[in-house]
Amino acid sequence: MANFRILLVLFAAFTFSSLAQAQATRTWVSGVGDDVNPCSRTAPCKTFAGAISKTAKDGEIDALDPGGFGAVTITRSMTLDGTGTMASILASGTNGIIINITDPVDGSKTVRLRGLSINGAGTGMVGIKVLAANRVIIEDMIIDGFTRNGISFEASSPVQAIVMNSRVSNNAGNGINAAGGAQVVLQNTTLVQNGTGVFAEKSEVTTVDCEVVLNNTGFQAAAGATIRISGVTVTNNNLALAIAAGGSIVSLKNNLIHGNKKDGEAPTPIVMR
Repeated sequence: MANFRILLVLFAAFTFSSLAQAQATRTWVSGVGDDVNPCSRTAPCKTFAGAISKTAKDGEIDALDPGGFGAVTITRSMTLDGTGTMASILASGTNGIIINITDPVDGSKTVRLRGLSINGAGTGMVGIKVLAANRVIIEDMIIDGFTRNGISFEASSPVQAIVMNSRVSNNAGNGINAAGGAQVVLQNTTLVQNGTGVFAEKSEVTTVDCEVVLNNTGFQAAAGATIRISGVTVTNNNLALAIAAGGSIVSLKNNLIHGNKKDGEAPTPIVMR
């Protein structure tokens, strides 16, 4: 019996060691990869979902070449990077990327998404859905064609996020949906042909050097929300600004609000600073 226990302990130690060794700091996906591979540079995986199980916390998954790498749920801190390739996710009938980091051991709870095209094909639900995280960085992205929202912050705890150098377009709901106390910065980003370009409720959104065009509503601040705009062009929308009781839109400087069917129609006026 004693020998059996020793063997059991050794087996468990070997198993956990093997699992740890199976997770690399950097893994790779390729349009011609295979998820049975170790996701190394020379033996890449086929999908982001296949690579995630082989990528360590705080690690990075890179795209080697153009490909469609599939919808994915991220449950620990990591980076998905498609810079320099046509790295895409086709999310027909589903969500493109779900971020849901709840592990207390994961101290940073940070996700970076870079250089990806996420296409809902007119039937996908949400392009990027954030349910739990501390920080989310989204840059050089195209998010298009979802029936609900392009990027949606829905966490029960506040999330700090930045969206930069991106385009969020053709989403039936909101281009950016900020709820749950989210603190979101949009920089050099285009919001075009969404139901609402930016919608905020009980959250803060700061928009800098962005274009908000051809949406049904440009900006909508619901109760408990503050939207700050600076260097923003709001044009050719049905309604430029919508402000509910308890919400506010603060114009900091150098904004162009012109050419909308209704430039502003709200129960409380826009605050100019």
